[in-house]
Amino acid sequence: MIFGISNRILVAVVGFAPVVLFYSSGSAPSSVQSVDSSVYVGSQACVECHKSESAQFHKTVHATAKWDEKKYGSGCESCHGPGKAHADAMKVARGDDEKIQAAVKLIFSFRSSAAENSSRCLTCHVTNHEQALFNRSEHQLHGVACQTCHAPHLVEAGRAEKAQPVRAQAQFFSVPDRPAEQRWLDNKLLRKPEPNLCFMCHKVVEGQFALPNHHKVPEGLMKCTDCHNAHGTRNQPMLRKTNWEACVVCHTEKRGPYVFEHASVKIEGCVTCHSPHGTVSRMMLLRREDRFLCLQCHVNPNADNVPHGRLSFQTRGDCIRCHAAIHGSNFSPFFLN
Repeated sequence: MIFGISNRILVAVVGFAPVVLFYSSGSAPSSVQSVDSSVYVGSQACVECHKSESAQFHKTVHATAKWDEKKYGSGCESCHGPGKAHADAMKVARGDDEKIQAAVKLIFSFRSSAAENSSRCLTCHVTNHEQALFNRSEHQLHGVACQTCHAPHLVEAGRAEKAQPVRAQAQFFSVPDRPAEQRWLDNKLLRKPEPNLCFMCHKVVEGQFALPNHHKVPEGLMKCTDCHNAHGTRNQPMLRKTNWEACVVCHTEKRGPYVFEHASVKIEGCVTCHSPHGTVSRMMLLRREDRFLCLQCHVNPNADNVPHGRLSFQTRGDCIRCHAAIHGSNFSPFFLN
């Protein structure tokens, strides 16, 4: 695991051996630069006021980092920055609201802009492939910071969570519920379980998952992050794999390669015909009747891709009665088998 010392130095603890890594927005320094230890106060001083946060923090993997406290600070100050000025100001404040507000500003409390808040986390997590593209992700561009979804010390974890409305689909399939704190510690310190966390913003998608035919996400058999990388990818909309490759991870029988491929699958992907979040139609098709779905592209009876009008075939009924291998065929260019 890797933890940051400042915006220029990284320390990795691999097993029992600490390894010093360098990270800088500019050029890397030639040697480790010492930090003034007098500006740090130590985690014990933080515990005096922040008992709940400290208790939860020491349950997480963040608390396992090994630090030279005199040189780099430790625990709370590794993320919040030097805390001596803040601690001293709080002692002097003694109930004075104006002085308390001034003291709060003397330490980084993650109440700044989303970009600045996330930059603190990315000091360490920049080396992880999962977070490598966060700075160009849609979440970052829309002002979503790391602490919007993650909680380094979830003080409300031990409290009873508000009862969530039970969706009809969850009556047929469900997974056991775990205590909030255990779920938080085991699931990347997420504030809420998936998909409830994602549904806080993605209300349209939540409605799609309530439709009769959908992937089993509300039931807990799948997660949003099975298909999407919330920290950003080079694909839209932040899919883990390019286009239809994200679907054939599970639907392997549709992968191919085929001698005769359905062009729309390779160009626009599976979403040409299917809605991955859910529809009212079978197979999550965009249209209730199959032929109307096909006629969105094969619209001209005299065109080369619709030979029926030219060859006296009837164009009524379901297309897949004849074109059964609609995803691709190794025998017929017309997907007849």
